[in-house]
Amino acid sequence: MAKKYVYFFGGSKAEGRGDMKELLGGKGANLADMCLIGVPVPAGFTISTEVCTEYYKHRGHLPKELTKEVEKALSKTEKVMGKKFDDPKNPLLMSVRSGARMSMPGMMDTVLNIGLSPKTIPGLIKKSGDARFVYDAYRRLIMMYADVVMEKATGHESKDGHSVREVCEHALEALKRQRGVTLDTELSAEDLQQLAEQFKGIVKERLGKAFPDDAREQLWGGIKAVFQSWNGKRAIAYRRIESIPDHWGTAVNCQAMVFGNMGETSATGVAFTRDPSTGDNKFYGEWLVNAQGEDVVAGIRTPSPLNKATKTEGTMDHKSLEEVNPKAYKKLDAIRLKLEKHYKDMQDIEFTIEDGELWM
Repeated sequence: MAKKYVYFFGGSKAEGRGDMKELLGGKGANLADMCLIGVPVPAGFTISTEVCTEYYKHRGHLPKELTKEVEKALSKTEKVMGKKFDDPKNPLLMSVRSGARMSMPGMMDTVLNIGLSPKTIPGLIKKSGDARFVYDAYRRLIMMYADVVMEKATGHESKDGHSVREVCEHALEALKRQRGVTLDTELSAEDLQQLAEQFKGIVKERLGKAFPDDAREQLWGGIKAVFQSWNGKRAIAYRRIESIPDHWGTAVNCQAMVFGNMGETSATGVAFTRDPSTGDNKFYGEWLVNAQGEDVVAGIRTPSPLNKATKTEGTMDHKSLEEVNPKAYKKLDAIRLKLEKHYKDMQDIEFTIEDGELWM
């Protein structure tokens, strides 16, 4: 029987299970587990830790069968999400993340917004009605991809000691000074479009190669870079400290991106299944309309409480999710109870509402 390398999850189905951490890594096993208990998780697939072992055994070459398995899992992901990868009208964007069987926080690499390119940008602008959001995602992709895939994964050393990420960040700061603004969010769509082009120039000049505006090249570049980061300096040092064996390898999780910043019918939030300071059985959390995950915790905008019961003096005049979108709130509350029952402990959760649709 042929070896299976790729495990799909999404739409309340999963080819993996929660007890398969050795093969799927902690993150992949948990994503499968959540799908199987009916939690709405954005669809995707996990490439097993065995591929990581093969990758190192064959000096950086992936098994031949992997391409076919990834393509099959990608088309299942497209079906569940109702979008198509590299489609000019209705593009699906992917994230690529590591997932070892034991948590190694911040030690390995992640690439977000994979699949954005001049081919897919116009379609996403039309769909979201927000050019600023799209060009912001694009400039983030260029910087992240250049840093993780083109520099770190290839072991590229710069002559002046500055990483490509640092040089891109300097360009961003310079543009903000030029425009007389202090926050990234104050830059316009045109500013970010100009910045993306500038980033591409920096990448070409610093790394001697152009940023790939090809969705599949981005996806495979991201997958290989995660495997490569298993043997990055930080990851090796962390494994020594934590006594994690080198042969374990990491899995790779490729998952559909969902956005809470696609207009007024989108939102994002963080919550605890009960009050974290007292343990009271009260659903407790915060949310923001038209925002991304980091906006809730960044302190730039004041988030609103999830429900009426947890409003404070300072948030009395804020509209809770329960009041604004009772349908999504009800669904979220049911998921909270399901998660506590399943994991038999208080949980902290993050959620995204993309165009009215709730995702965990």
